[in-house]
Amino acid sequence: MFRRGDRVGVAVSGGADSVCLLDLMLQVAIAYRLELSVIHVNHHLRGEASNEDAEFVKALALKWSLPFTLCELDLSGVAGNLEEKARLARLAFFHEQLASGVVDRVAVGHTRSDQAETVLFRLLRGTGATGLAAIRPVTREGIVRPLIDVERAEIETMLRENKLKWREDATNATLDFARNRIRHELLPQLVFDWNPALTESLAHTADISLAEEEYWQGEIGRLAEQYFRRDGTAVLVSAAVLSAMPLAAARRLVRYGVELAAGDTRGLGFDHVARVLELAARVRGSGRVQLPGLEVVRSFDEMRFGFVRETEVFTLYVNVPGLTRVPGTNLCISLEMIEKTETSTSPDHVYNSQMGCIDWNRLSGPLKLRNWQPGDQYHPMGVPAAIKIKTLFQQARIPVWERTQWPVLTDAESIIWTRRFGAAKSVAAGAESSTVLAVSEVEFR
Repeated sequence: MFRRGDRVGVAVSGGADSVCLLDLMLQVAIAYRLELSVIHVNHHLRGEASNEDAEFVKALALKWSLPFTLCELDLSGVAGNLEEKARLARLAFFHEQLASGVVDRVAVGHTRSDQAETVLFRLLRGTGATGLAAIRPVTREGIVRPLIDVERAEIETMLRENKLKWREDATNATLDFARNRIRHELLPQLVFDWNPALTESLAHTADISLAEEEYWQGEIGRLAEQYFRRDGTAVLVSAAVLSAMPLAAARRLVRYGVELAAGDTRGLGFDHVARVLELAARVRGSGRVQLPGLEVVRSFDEMRFGFVRETEVFTLYVNVPGLTRVPGTNLCISLEMIEKTETSTSPDHVYNSQMGCIDWNRLSGPLKLRNWQPGDQYHPMGVPAAIKIKTLFQQARIPVWERTQWPVLTDAESIIWTRRFGAAKSVAAGAESSTVLAVSEVEFR
């Protein structure tokens, strides 16, 4: 939890757990040469009692000559679960302290009793192994919990024996909050009726789940590196690869894909993951699954985890010569004039994946670049007749999310070139062409 010389902010609410934490940290600080400070968050949820808590903690810091940081929060206008909002706001402040470099660690007073209550709470709500890992002793951001193996009753005994005072939060006794009902009613009843060592058993469940989570994090990271591909903020994976994996690995890989694309997995449930795996298991076809904050789209064998991609409709007049950026992509279309004296009969002057060559003298203008639109068709070189561009997409297995911004070059509304499929036969440059318009695709990063 600590390295020698760490600057540690001790989060002290004034309650028994945090007062015990501060007392023990004062002892640990000597052995590890830690630089301690005291952090207190005043949520202003209990009127004058909240201010009295802040003064109590400030006095503790002054007693031990420790720097004191007070965070004032106003949650009076916040809707929803006030207890959860307060927890998230408090956590955000701790993360700010760590990110700013003011402290290297924030120590908080969660106990084994808190751990057991959290595991039970999550079981009742419905959770997987990740949720059962519950309260982590050390987070990657730098929050540590030195009391996580100590039960609340032991802490109160220690405080009384050492004649240490603490503040009682009256809201901890009310049954209005679900966690308090678990603490004061459900858990004691289960201990009495079913298992006297239930608190310890639930805490062990968290320990086991945490060890498994740490293993899976490394394994899923390896699988993601092997099979995921990035497309901007989106994540791509083969449906065949995903559906062939063991179910445990596939479920976790789906969750990891969502986390990479969306930033977190809040709101992602069991049914969401199941629908994504059902989509991957189809023999063929396309489809999409709406998830909280993003969507998963399948096209051919590709699965795309990402935000809903809005079509950015565009019609742009182009300059010759010149570069025109295709909106919403990392692609530019380059138009260059080449006189016959500069050309040769080499294969570079027929369309390939880099360049399309158009007979300039066959054009009437104006030249415009626009999106592909449903129903668009033209007669490209090498094809016996006019064909819909959608059919070309299907033959080339172009996924649906790439099609919306697909560039098409028109001359007086007639399609004369489109990305990848090249110049229209009616205007394609040949040996007799004196002036060639060279069209090429240029990617930029």
